[in-house]
Amino acid sequence: MGISTSDKPYLERIEDAKSDHFMQAAVAKAQDAQFIKRTKARREMGNWNEWRDLAEQIRQHVLKYLPDYLEEFSQNVEKQGGHVFFAQTEEEARNFIKELVIEKKAKNVVKSKSMVTTEIDLDKTLLDIDGVNLLESDLAEFILQEDNWDEPTHIVFPTLHKNRDQVQEEFKKLGYTGDNDPQHEARFVRGYLRDYFMKADFGITGCNFAVADKGIINLDTNEGNADLTMALPKTQVVVMGMERIVPSMKEAEVLDNMLARSAVGQKLTTYCTFSGKKVEGEVDGPEDFWVVVLDNGRSDALGTEFEPILQCIRCGACMNVCPVYRHIGGKGYGSIYPGPLGKVLSPILGGYEEFEDLPYACSLCAACTETCPVKIPLHNLIRKHRIVEMDKKHMDHSMTNLIMKVIGMGTGSPFLFQSALKMEHAGLGMFGKAKNDQDVDGTIYENGKIKKLPKIAPKLVKGWSDIRDIPVPPKSKDNFRNWYKNHQPVESVVSIRQKGEKGDE
Repeated sequence: MGISTSDKPYLERIEDAKSDHFMQAAVAKAQDAQFIKRTKARREMGNWNEWRDLAEQIRQHVLKYLPDYLEEFSQNVEKQGGHVFFAQTEEEARNFIKELVIEKKAKNVVKSKSMVTTEIDLDKTLLDIDGVNLLESDLAEFILQEDNWDEPTHIVFPTLHKNRDQVQEEFKKLGYTGDNDPQHEARFVRGYLRDYFMKADFGITGCNFAVADKGIINLDTNEGNADLTMALPKTQVVVMGMERIVPSMKEAEVLDNMLARSAVGQKLTTYCTFSGKKVEGEVDGPEDFWVVVLDNGRSDALGTEFEPILQCIRCGACMNVCPVYRHIGGKGYGSIYPGPLGKVLSPILGGYEEFEDLPYACSLCAACTETCPVKIPLHNLIRKHRIVEMDKKHMDHSMTNLIMKVIGMGTGSPFLFQSALKMEHAGLGMFGKAKNDQDVDGTIYENGKIKKLPKIAPKLVKGWSDIRDIPVPPKSKDNFRNWYKNHQPVESVVSIRQKGEKGDE
């Protein structure tokens, strides 16, 4: 899949999302429910904003000394008999893992949920190897796999856009004969997955945090599938973004708490696991342990104004409060990273040319910044992307760009500006709401809205007229500027009192 999840143009994706009413209802319900759970879980910690300050300091400290912590982590992994491979690009990461699967003669590969493996399109690479079977063991990811690798909707709740009936239909392909009760569906798929786990010989996981001074990885999950992925196969590969590291267990404890409370409103996830190579005396765990540390454009953000996005711990809280995400869901973004996170990260990892529209799918309400547990200034970073696109890359060559230049010329010239004020009543009347709220005969608008603009119309005008009504402006002689110019100020009480005092003298 890679970072991009769709070949459709941005506006076409938005139209598809707007017509998916079940998805919109599901997202709205999830956002409302998560708000209650998240707020309660955070309050239990006490002094939530002080915890946010601490989490921000941890993440900023790691980024400042990232090469040192990566070196320390790598050395400690190798001391325990494990191996670390640093991949600069997604191709390097994919090819290395592919060669390792072939070298180990693996037949049954099992994966737990990982955004980074999706980012590098690892699933497709492994499926192209002759004789290799692949199974996504996270329940939501498994459902997407069975539905012809459907696109995810959320980084924490990937199948938010599906209902129990759709899941039932997918499981029927596997031999399920039960009803659409979620408990019955889950019980069936549990047995199906467990059979595969027992014969898996190669496991792949992501990584929430890598602990530098221990040389181990930290995974937070709620289903237990990641633990089985690490415990049963003889070979395990961990794929992690290079920024997902902490100095010690002390910092991991802080961030695990922040992650669980912000992601799913829990004190801690059901399974909070620390893992590495199997040591002598243990009955389970990988005999061959590899960690693939991925750059894939992340280093381009280091030392720049976009560096704060690397503080992200992938909790999904930003999209759980985003009003735009509430209406278009994850698929509207065309990226595996939707919501405010995707608006900032996707142009960095995938390039402005592919994701130039995402920074504009935002109202700049700053709700994402306010909720972020590691205090990433998301709305400011989104605005900075707009500045880069417009002022540095000059990417807008549309009619909108011409419109804005004309507006700039008009507002910069007193003569043109005054002329526009005299014409605004007539010019903007067709966009305003009719005073009697009735259809106006002989016009192209209904109840103050243009019924349909031709495709040639500038997108700036069409975007406003599709969803907004504005009042009909007053005639020039009645507008505020003329009123203010002709208005005689009434004497204030203070002035009258001062005159009276002078008269007494």
